[in-house]
Amino acid sequence: MARLIHLSDLHFGAHDPKLVEAVAQRVDEEKPDLVVISGDFTQRARIEQFKEACEFLDRLREAGHDVLAVPGNHDVPLYDVFRRFLSPLTRYRRFIDETLCPFHELPGVSLLGINTARSLTFKDGRISHEQLKFIRETFDRSNPNSLRVLVTHHPLFALPVGETGDVERAAGRSELALDAAADAGVDMLLAGHHHTASTHSARDLVTRAGPALVVQAGTATSTRLRDEEQSFNRIDIEAEGVTLTLQTWSGEKFESSTAQRFELDGDHWRLAGAETTHDEPAH
Repeated sequence: MARLIHLSDLHFGAHDPKLVEAVAQRVDEEKPDLVVISGDFTQRARIEQFKEACEFLDRLREAGHDVLAVPGNHDVPLYDVFRRFLSPLTRYRRFIDETLCPFHELPGVSLLGINTARSLTFKDGRISHEQLKFIRETFDRSNPNSLRVLVTHHPLFALPVGETGDVERAAGRSELALDAAADAGVDMLLAGHHHTASTHSARDLVTRAGPALVVQAGTATSTRLRDEEQSFNRIDIEAEGVTLTLQTWSGEKFESSTAQRFELDGDHWRLAGAETTHDEPAH
């Protein structure tokens, strides 16, 4: 039905140019219907860093790839206090996307991005009451038979991260956001922020959550790692399920590693299979 590439935490300014080139090449090979980028385009929201991120996006778009993006907390200036509080995402709007909560429809798939980056927090994110209403209303207007995907930078769940298993906080108003997602019939939640790839059934994390598949992306190009190599996700969506294939940095290129297939069984995503896979031809 559709193929997504899910990138996150590019952190231009603290990136490896070799990795940027490898990501662009791999995206071309995979021929996705949409590239989703869940925030933190830059390291410190400086103009030169946004310009580098913009060049990367231009390359993707010139190669024919549509992009849906949301900002992250690193895309808000940290040390420029004046800009941080009066115009926190001006540079993001100028170089990345004027729209902070973009919506995109593919055959059989509806995707909505929500901006969780805030001036008042240095790391944590938050969802507003207006955004909760926007989630419900936007998906209410979308195709009722489509698989619904909600994209944020900050996860809506408190998740264990890294080898230590330390639990990182969820975005502010996460419980209300999960209620909104459940009301809107959201099937999949894509996020980043932790530089760690993982996949969960929402109801295994929070009992009040709706039947959503929770997909976290690692960092694709940053040199700031958290107990694992750089990676990103390939998500193949079909009528009977979703296959998530991790694209992992080998030291020379990105390669397909673990593939997991999920099927929706009633109100719960069930893991149908997990295996180490070799690269397959793009569809």
